Amino acid sequence: MTQMPRLTDARILVVDDERVNVVLLERILAPHEYGNVRSTTDAYQAAALYDELEPDLVLLDLHMPRLDGFGVMEQLQARISSDTFLPILILTADIRPEVKRRALAAGAKDFVTKPFDRTEVLLRIQNLLETRFLHLRLDRQVVREGQAT
Repeated sequence: MTQMPRLTDARILVVDDERVNVVLLERILAPHEYGNVRSTTDAYQAAALYDELEPDLVLLDLHMPRLDGFGVMEQLQARISSDTFLPILILTADIRPEVKRRALAAGAKDFVTKPFDRTEVLLRIQNLLETRFLHLRLDRQVVREGQAT
């Protein structure tokens, strides 16, 4: 059986127009040995960074100038095959139900409300990465079983 990758091996993409939020997230992740984190404060760079990094998780702000988080999700969905599970964790101060519904419909998998609690952020990241790695493991098993027949 193939060993599951360590959660700390995950590739994480952070997209938030506020540099202070990006730095805070990097500081939250670093002591827990998440070493493969790429960040941008320019939402227009998100798609190129996604192509370069092929992340296991995207941490995404919704309200950004010029290109908002919904636009970023639309760009990413065009790059993600329909059978791929890519978790997107929304980081937002906007708690309106219609915004949450719209984000979930656009591909978000979870939310953290700003200002956020470090422990909650880490637990949500861990949960989403565990799910991501289980999906990847299942995909590999299906491929192996298909090759065996």
